[in-house]
Amino acid sequence: MGIRFYRAYTPGTRNRSVSEFTELTRETPEKSLTKSNHRPKGRNNRGVITSRRRGGGHKRLYREIDFRRSKSDMIARVATIEYDPNRNARIALLHYQDGIKRYILHPRGLEVGDSVIASTEAPIRTGNALPLMSMPLGTEVHNIELRPRQGGQLARAAGAVAKLVAKEGNYVTLRLPSGEVRLLPKECWATVGQVGNVEAINLTLGKAGRMRWLGRRPKVRGVVMNPVDHPHGGGEGRAPIGRSRPVTPWGRPALGQRTRSRHKYSDRLIVRRRKS
Repeated sequence: MGIRFYRAYTPGTRNRSVSEFTELTRETPEKSLTKSNHRPKGRNNRGVITSRRRGGGHKRLYREIDFRRSKSDMIARVATIEYDPNRNARIALLHYQDGIKRYILHPRGLEVGDSVIASTEAPIRTGNALPLMSMPLGTEVHNIELRPRQGGQLARAAGAVAKLVAKEGNYVTLRLPSGEVRLLPKECWATVGQVGNVEAINLTLGKAGRMRWLGRRPKVRGVVMNPVDHPHGGGEGRAPIGRSRPVTPWGRPALGQRTRSRHKYSDRLIVRRRKS
């Protein structure tokens, strides 16, 4: 799970790094757990661009991940650890005792041949899933549900981990990877441990083409556009933006402006906001 660096033979290999992929044990995915995945590339149902700078990229086969850990009270064996092009974390293939196969996010430290279980009485061991109310304080978890049995939505990226810091009444308190401290219903499930591939944050793409492989198109600064294209555009030569603060192409405040809705139901569940 290390990082391999290139020698600077070309400008594209200077400062470029890739994962070593040494933890992977299989190259092809389980066919029964894959499906085609339409990538909208930032367009809505009318073909209009609603998210800029998306498009292109390599074709991907989607792996169906069991975020709900729906096979409860049955021991599963870790059969393989595989690459997933749809996320920066690795995935692990589980073989259950009844022959069913499922993919889960690969927790850090989980090896091929290990056993995991999803149960209300599961031991606190890496890869096991259980309700938050059944975990002791200080437990590190990932793949956390926002609503009971809805499926994990929080702390799913490579290296992500949250910490259980308190229990009171019908809620538990978690410190999320962003630094936010938040209440969650005690019946929500989570998986013990940290998501694997923790070195993903240290990778350097090294060249623009590698960004294109990921489906991300170039970003053009507003100050180099024409006035018709952006509020920062226009002027003779290199010119300042001409405003008291930076704005978006649609004239809304940018760069530091909070964009979260002021009337979200979950505001009452947030004990401390994230710093940025």
